[in-house]
Amino acid sequence: MSGPVYTPEELLVRLVAFDTTSYKSNLELIAFVEDYLLQHGVLSARVASPEGDKACLFATIGPQDVGGIALSGHTDVVPVDGQIWDSDPFTLRIGDDDRLYGRGTCDMKGFLACALASVPDYKRRRLKTPIHLAFSYDEEVGCLGVRPMIAEFGRTLPKPRLTIVGEPTSMQVVDAHKGPVRWLVEVTGRAMHSSMAHLGVNAITYAMRLIGELERIEAELKVSARNDRFEPPYATLQVTRIDGGTATNIVPVTCRFGFDVRSVPGLDVSAIERRLITFAEENCLPEMRRIAPEATISIVRANNVPPFGVSAESEIVALTLKLAGQNKTHGVSYATEAGLFQDAGSQAIVCGPGDIAQAHAANEWLARDQLTKCMGFLKRLGDWAES
Repeated sequence: MSGPVYTPEELLVRLVAFDTTSYKSNLELIAFVEDYLLQHGVLSARVASPEGDKACLFATIGPQDVGGIALSGHTDVVPVDGQIWDSDPFTLRIGDDDRLYGRGTCDMKGFLACALASVPDYKRRRLKTPIHLAFSYDEEVGCLGVRPMIAEFGRTLPKPRLTIVGEPTSMQVVDAHKGPVRWLVEVTGRAMHSSMAHLGVNAITYAMRLIGELERIEAELKVSARNDRFEPPYATLQVTRIDGGTATNIVPVTCRFGFDVRSVPGLDVSAIERRLITFAEENCLPEMRRIAPEATISIVRANNVPPFGVSAESEIVALTLKLAGQNKTHGVSYATEAGLFQDAGSQAIVCGPGDIAQAHAANEWLARDQLTKCMGFLKRLGDWAES
């Protein structure tokens, strides 16, 4: 079956036009990709979100009974709310500077467009190693959508032996990145008229004590959790939001805050969690409960994207360096889905078109020559899969 042949730029026009901001559905884009693949005789399978308003898509080109290599990318994009753009974010604009402007051009619909543009070439080949397409949702809100798809590997979906995550690396080979772990903390004290503060328990005060302990942990991480492959070269910790109190004449009964650790490979984030829980139990709650026995402190891990690192001697590193025509790998501080694939038993690497500095910004752009480089990379992947 012979379907339509598009350039990656033509496909990027179509993909950018779908507003797949993470709080919206991606099903129209998924339906477009399904139809495109079907026109080339490629069947695909959806893995729907629990609510049914989003889906991952998985497809295989080539033999079905051997371990293959996946081209992985997320379909969602970050919001444009509050940003000032020079043109419609969801209409691809070609600048005089050979840049392609639009939300998601860099992160990461440019890679999706290249993968889809390569389908006709892959279909013409006699592939010995299958090439999979693994498109996810909700990567931008914690790498959530890819997890149900990965859970189907070895069950309803074949498990790729290797995975290339096409996040923007300027087509450099990235074999390590940090992993964000996020917690939500809620302190509950006792409300009281502020003139009788001694009868209440000020939740904000005890939240500040917990934040003070986090500051001490942060200072220690700068010394103990170091890895010079990253910038900055240590695990970072920061309080990311805080909310508490009711009115100026009421002792605050609740205070909530979130904090985030960007961990380096090998860091025991559970030890950080245990330390904060121990501090709460030993240095806050006894004092709080002498006045208010009902006082509580809840510390809950909200999300965990594992840090990523792959051995320099692994098959995926050697292959990707060869395809990219490079001789060294890089580490980055942003996170991807690579660690989740790696934890599931699929050797992963990160390599894709675009510069991360352009991601998430107003007037997001992708250099045209990055599409050319990515297409060359994917053609060489086809040569390898056929050999």
